[in-house]
Amino acid sequence: MSVRDDQLDILKVDGKDYDYYRIADLPGIDHLPYSLKVLVENLVRNIDGANITDDHVRALLDWDPAAQPSHEIQFTPSRVVMQDFTGVPCIVDLATMRDAVKDLGGDPEVINPQVQSDMVIDHSVQIDKYGVADAVEQNMDIEYQRNGERYQFLRWGQQAFRNFRVVPPGTGIIHQVNIEYLAKVIMTKAAEDGRELAYLDSCVGTDSHTTTVNGLGVLGWGVGGIEAEAAMLGQPISMLVPRVVGFRLTGSIPEGVTATDVVLTITDMLRQHGVVGKFVEFYGEGIASVPLANRATIGNMGPEFGSTCGIFPIDGVTLDYLRLTGRSEEQIALVEAYAKANKLWGDTTDPNYVEPQYSEYLELDLGTVVPSIAGPKRPQDRIVLTESKTRFAETLPAYETDRTVQEPVAVSTDFRGDFDITNGDVAIASITSCTNTSNPSVMIAAGLIARNAHAKGLKPKPWVKTSLAPGSQVVADYLKAAGLQDDLDALGYQLVGFGCATCIGNSGPLLPEISEAINANDLTVTSVLSGNRNFEGRISPDVKMNYLASPPLVIAYALAGTMDFDFETQPLGKDGDGNDVYLKDIWPTNEEVAAVVDGTVNREMFLKDYASVFEGDHRWKGLDVPEGELFAWDEHSTYVRKQTFFDGMKATPDPVEDIHGARVLALLGDSVTTDHISPAGAFKATSPAGKYLTDHGVEPKNFNSYGSRRGNHEVMVRGTFGNIRLRNQLLASVGEEVTPGGFTYDFLAKKPTTIFEASRDYIDNDVPLVVLAGKEYGTGSSRDWAAKGTVMLGVKAVITESFERIHRSNLIGMGVLPLQFPVGESYESLGLNGTETYDISGIETLNEGSTPKTVHVTATHADGSKTEFDAVVRIDTPGEADYYRNGGILQYVLRNLMK
Repeated sequence: MSVRDDQLDILKVDGKDYDYYRIADLPGIDHLPYSLKVLVENLVRNIDGANITDDHVRALLDWDPAAQPSHEIQFTPSRVVMQDFTGVPCIVDLATMRDAVKDLGGDPEVINPQVQSDMVIDHSVQIDKYGVADAVEQNMDIEYQRNGERYQFLRWGQQAFRNFRVVPPGTGIIHQVNIEYLAKVIMTKAAEDGRELAYLDSCVGTDSHTTTVNGLGVLGWGVGGIEAEAAMLGQPISMLVPRVVGFRLTGSIPEGVTATDVVLTITDMLRQHGVVGKFVEFYGEGIASVPLANRATIGNMGPEFGSTCGIFPIDGVTLDYLRLTGRSEEQIALVEAYAKANKLWGDTTDPNYVEPQYSEYLELDLGTVVPSIAGPKRPQDRIVLTESKTRFAETLPAYETDRTVQEPVAVSTDFRGDFDITNGDVAIASITSCTNTSNPSVMIAAGLIARNAHAKGLKPKPWVKTSLAPGSQVVADYLKAAGLQDDLDALGYQLVGFGCATCIGNSGPLLPEISEAINANDLTVTSVLSGNRNFEGRISPDVKMNYLASPPLVIAYALAGTMDFDFETQPLGKDGDGNDVYLKDIWPTNEEVAAVVDGTVNREMFLKDYASVFEGDHRWKGLDVPEGELFAWDEHSTYVRKQTFFDGMKATPDPVEDIHGARVLALLGDSVTTDHISPAGAFKATSPAGKYLTDHGVEPKNFNSYGSRRGNHEVMVRGTFGNIRLRNQLLASVGEEVTPGGFTYDFLAKKPTTIFEASRDYIDNDVPLVVLAGKEYGTGSSRDWAAKGTVMLGVKAVITESFERIHRSNLIGMGVLPLQFPVGESYESLGLNGTETYDISGIETLNEGSTPKTVHVTATHADGSKTEFDAVVRIDTPGEADYYRNGGILQYVLRNLMK
């Protein structure tokens, strides 16, 4: 008998019997971190004798905290969550796979999600209308006009695929809907014999901030859409058992400090410590005083500190939150009983509690946290609020050019009147994103600041675009119940929608007169948002510097109107009596915030708002929905197109080949993010994607965003590497000016051109391509198009100093080889500048069933001289090798399903 059979047991909960896999008495379980216990249960439950064996379980139980990751396991998530930007291409690929199965003579119905898969449409609402009473209705009307084709397609998918549900637009942000409704903590499923199996909830999501659910004790993280599709189709995810960082929290938050400040402090600490590819687990007696919303806020920022997860164990705080958010008493009792029976209960006062062992240790006394912001371009670049004015002044010159006008520029508008704008002014101050709008304490604090500011007659500066985009309808309910929405309205913070909005780049256009003044005078204006991402070019094409802040500080900066501001010494304005008003005069106390939260946020709100979560409004119900098991593709659609990945696919893959005569498409620096690679946000009519849409009869005003057109590969490939802040140093290598954006040098045509146009030239002439880059290549969101676009441009290999986890695995998932320079080397140290031709040998070893540790790279310079080195092959697991040999993970899955 296997461990799986041995450990099957019965759990009795309030007179009901559940089958479950007991891990509590397995040798070695006691001192494992909570997160690794979750993996033990996952392995035991899914033992199949082939991919997962008893030996895998024993190896995990024998985990050495000090060891470097080397032991491969297969993680089988219980469910998949998706947002629409990344989810639409997933469903496009599944629909295309159905066509491919039919073309290969199979039954298209074999393509169905094998696990529960939920999509929350939350990334498509753009802030076109703001500062008016009906902004949310106007923005949703525009959203449906722009995205009707995509929504029709998703409605088709909802009825065509089993185990696939869609949460319609206007409901909330994926991660908030996940923690408030979708997550079960302990899941159940009925067996054929009528018995019911209880097992641990776990998930992967097509958004990197899936880690929000870690606050509930649910192990989950963001993956590329490619990995998510494989998980939907029943494929386990190969991973190395990670090092686990134990992060002890002690003390309590001091007066004037918010959960956002705590998160930015933790992010700063963990980035400095280095946790990429590791699990982070919060533990100790101090976590009992950390509210669930704060835990979720901390978990949300996992991608920002770089870890795979940032998890808390199950305890009484978890149960209280489940009760608040409307979960049944039966479910809550099951969660408690299961956690205690399987040694997953995290209460340090429990007599059976054993402190886990960790690979590395960190500690934070919450009492030492001070108000903070982060920016101007990375979430880990924390700035103490009292130093923000000085730090801004030090940073500003780097963003100015010889074209930048230093004097104030006069602007005249119908909407906001006449005013001057200058460098440092806050053009956008937006309360938005999953990070903070899932947290009642900071949302109520923002409402109280608005109330106090309104009472003293303060107003945001007229050039500030203000917006409020909560994470769920419950937020709108409790702000209204507390009487705070009226005060927010008075400051221009009317509800604009329920979605990611500004944080994903859907901040919407600035007033035309402001935009024109900024661009004509090369002004460096700023944004402040309560989000998790502030990468270059992400928030708005008009805004160079972006800062993360708590919701109350977002309002404070709207009142100040500039980043060149010291809240301690400069007044925000004057009250009705002519007295100066400082931030401290309108900032609520922690006690005031807690009193409002306790008095307004209640279970009934969650029960009401989630009662019809999958139904949608009249717009959703009124969509014309196609029928049938195969999707009726419209060749004229500019939103949803049949993918080309499976065109000409054979039942068995061709052998992989070495690379000969490759040219460099892009020569990039450190910290290139998936925002730099994957198309996101708005784009211009003069860009390759803009020209494509114009040629297909789409007017620029109807371009929408790249994210909304992710289901059309023709648009997306044209925008890959097209970020306006990308700097391709290859242009400098050939003596050309480095024009920011998606530009390169075409060595065949011997001229600078766009990356897309050059790639077509190389593909037409059978010239393979490579990308060279520095450290931390692919940081940021789990964007499948960062990898899909790369392969569609003809890139065969990416050679860097180091990779971020998600993007490396996504490249393999699309059949692109990730390589690293020898330790301590870079393209600069090797004397490479991208003008060489590249030969890479040793790849064909993979055809023999083994993965080479290195491959040999020969770079031939223009004068015929050669630079040679052995590049490290970053195919880390046998499963990844299978994907690469098949040309990608989807081809691998499709071939296996056909067998």
